[in-house]
Amino acid sequence: MLKYLVRLLVSLFFIWALVYPFIKTSLPTEQESTEQIIVKEKEKPLHSVKLPDFNSFTDVKEKKRAFFDFIRPHVEAENKQIRQQRATLEIALMMLQYNEPLNAKQTKQVKTILNSYKLPNTINTLSITQALRRVDIIPKELALMQAANESAWGTSRFARIGLNFFGQWCYSKGCGMVPKRRTSGAVHEVAAFKSVRDGVASYFKNINTHNAYKELRDIRADLRRQQKPVTATKLSYGLMSYSERGEAYIEELNQMINHNKAYFDE
Repeated sequence: MLKYLVRLLVSLFFIWALVYPFIKTSLPTEQESTEQIIVKEKEKPLHSVKLPDFNSFTDVKEKKRAFFDFIRPHVEAENKQIRQQRATLEIALMMLQYNEPLNAKQTKQVKTILNSYKLPNTINTLSITQALRRVDIIPKELALMQAANESAWGTSRFARIGLNFFGQWCYSKGCGMVPKRRTSGAVHEVAAFKSVRDGVASYFKNINTHNAYKELRDIRADLRRQQKPVTATKLSYGLMSYSERGEAYIEELNQMINHNKAYFDE
């Protein structure tokens, strides 16, 4: 009797061993069921702009052309506005040097420019001379290559979600996007914009007003005094504070500028 009982138990064990994997597969645990239900939600853009899908390009040259064609008009529009502002200041400066009073319209225009560049709105030859150090262009080659570098040619999360092509930070809660690798205790966010032009304009104002880029403005002013061209590769040396990489960042930018010359004016 014992012999038959042992055989029965052995048979039941083998049957259980054969059936168990199928039971395990067909009946997931509660935890497994929950994990299957959880699907990572795609991050929604913080703007309504339809961007080119820069990730979809397989040809490098086509990708570069698409990126430059997308960003270039905004950079050129900003430089055009700056040239107009600069002309207004230069005329005002010349009139003051010849002791000619500004009319009400000119006074209003000059004060608006001074305020927008975070300068006192006192109008005299000194204040306008100082303003001309800030109210000046950024060569499109430099702006385009910084945009390409900082946004990984338009594919970065910050470019896609927040139209931030220049890696600009902001410091009030909710002003932008929280970096996924932000250091514990840090409060900065990556700025988000509602339009590409807003992001480009913010970059220009940052370079032209922030103390970190005073050296760039000094280089530019010196080139103006010498009546030499304001070039991207010369101004790039004033961007040492733009990246923690310092000189390596400047070297990379200049290499990119020289390597992509064929695309700047297409």
